[in-house]
Amino acid sequence: MIETIQWIDGRVVMIDQTRLPLEERYVGCHTYEEVAAAIRNMTIRGAPAIGVAAAMGIALGLLHAGPSNLDAQFAAICSTLAETRPTAVNLFWAIGRMKRLYDSLRGQPLDSIRHRMIEEALRIREEDIRICREIGRNGAPLVPDRRTILTHCNAGALATAGYGTALGVIRAAVEAGKQVDVFADETRPFLQGARLTVWELQQDHIPATLITDNMAGHFLKSGRIGCVVVGADRIAANGDVANKIGTYSVAVLAKENGVPFFVAAPISTLDLSVPSGDSIPIEQRAPSEVTHLFGHPV
Repeated sequence: MIETIQWIDGRVVMIDQTRLPLEERYVGCHTYEEVAAAIRNMTIRGAPAIGVAAAMGIALGLLHAGPSNLDAQFAAICSTLAETRPTAVNLFWAIGRMKRLYDSLRGQPLDSIRHRMIEEALRIREEDIRICREIGRNGAPLVPDRRTILTHCNAGALATAGYGTALGVIRAAVEAGKQVDVFADETRPFLQGARLTVWELQQDHIPATLITDNMAGHFLKSGRIGCVVVGADRIAANGDVANKIGTYSVAVLAKENGVPFFVAAPISTLDLSVPSGDSIPIEQRAPSEVTHLFGHPV
């Protein structure tokens, strides 16, 4: 299984997703500020994965915190991580969980607080892997045998602590003996489909075809696609889904052509405080991500 993020010898170690598929490189974060920077610059990305990263970042921050003004230091750590990316609610869910544990540990020795917070971050990681496998088992029966599955962006092991949500459904279907192949939208502008999803599927020897984003409508209309499976960054109380830009277009095209469209996500992606998708904060990133690719103008 792809090791997206780990805790090793007091460091948060993650695969650098900005270098894939050209280079499989791991980076170690020694401070919570480095974890925050990794989330912000998309060294690590995907809603569940950045939730795990935030939890580990908090644990890392407390590992290096001094005993004086601990509450103020903890608040600064959480604030820095919360300001990294606005849309994926898993980030805030994980920070909230770590805050509740910290509040329950007030008055205990600092070493004990550090130990418990590290344990909780690792528990969040292991729970995410288990939940992804459960999502896969629940979703696999929905995948038609001997058909092509369309996905958008990357909702695989790289977007989680391991196994994946949307790709977890596809992996579980294959493990159950179904014969499927996958069409992956390239997902402009950051090319998560081209760089990450296809790479993941190749690692697992699952047949994959990379298509441009504007080819999806053609294949949905032609009857080639058996179903669409995507992940989610946030799901509102009414069921509205926020995911990578372009997901709405695929959903409309799937509905227009009668193709089943499924969203695979953990409970931590639900945000019942948001009534509808209109209230979900949408991240606005740098224009250079559209005009440049790997540092070169396009």
